Amino acid sequence: MRHDVVMSDESRHAHPAPTPEWIAQPAPLGERFDAALELAANAHRAQRRKGGEIPYIGHLLGVCSLVIEEGGSEDEAVAALLHDIVEDQGGSARLDEVRDRFGDQVAMIVEGCSDRIDEKDELPWRERKERYLAELDSHPTEVLIVSLADKLYNARAVERDYRAYGESFWSRFNGGREGTLWYYTALSEAFDRLMPECRMTAELRAVVATLNDAAASVQH
Repeated sequence: MRHDVVMSDESRHAHPAPTPEWIAQPAPLGERFDAALELAANAHRAQRRKGGEIPYIGHLLGVCSLVIEEGGSEDEAVAALLHDIVEDQGGSARLDEVRDRFGDQVAMIVEGCSDRIDEKDELPWRERKERYLAELDSHPTEVLIVSLADKLYNARAVERDYRAYGESFWSRFNGGREGTLWYYTALSEAFDRLMPECRMTAELRAVVATLNDAAASVQH
C-alpha cells in the first residue's frame, strides 16, 4: 500500500475534500483479483445486507473500491473483497482456502478484519467489539486500511439509513442504539490515532460526528 497524504484541519461536521498533496498510486490488478471477485460473488450470493434486500456483494465491492482509491495493493484489494468471507461464510476452513489460493498476506488481512472465526469463538456482542478494538493496535497497516474502508462504508450506510428510517432503524443491530453509536465513535477515535494520514480517517470522523449529532437531536 502506498499513501502520500497530508491532512488539513477540517470542520468537525464537514466531509473532507481531497487535498492536492494526496496522490493515489494503485497497483495493477490481475488474475488473483479476478479469482477473488468470483469467489466473493459465489460465497455471498444468497447473503443480503442487514435489514434489507441489498445483495451483500455490493458492500464488498464498495469496500474494495475505497481500498483501491486509497492506493491499496493487489493483496489489499483482494482481501477487501474477501474480508467477510471467513466470518460469514465458512469460518476456519474458509480461512484455510483463502490462504491456499491467495497467500499468507491476504489471509492475514482477512483474519485481522474478522471479529470472529468460528461459532465456537462467539462472545457477547459488546465483548467481541471490545476485542476487535483492542486488537487494532497490534495490526499492520495492511489490515488497518481494509478495516477502515469497511467501517467507513458501514458508517455511511448507518448514517444514511438512520435518517431514512428513524429510531426503528436501531432494531437491526445487536448493539441497539447506544451500542452502535458507542462502537462507531470508538472506531473513529482508534483510526484517528492509528491512521491519521489516511483520507478515509477524516471522512469516518465526519460521518460519525454527523450520526451522533442526528441521534442526539432525537428526544427519548
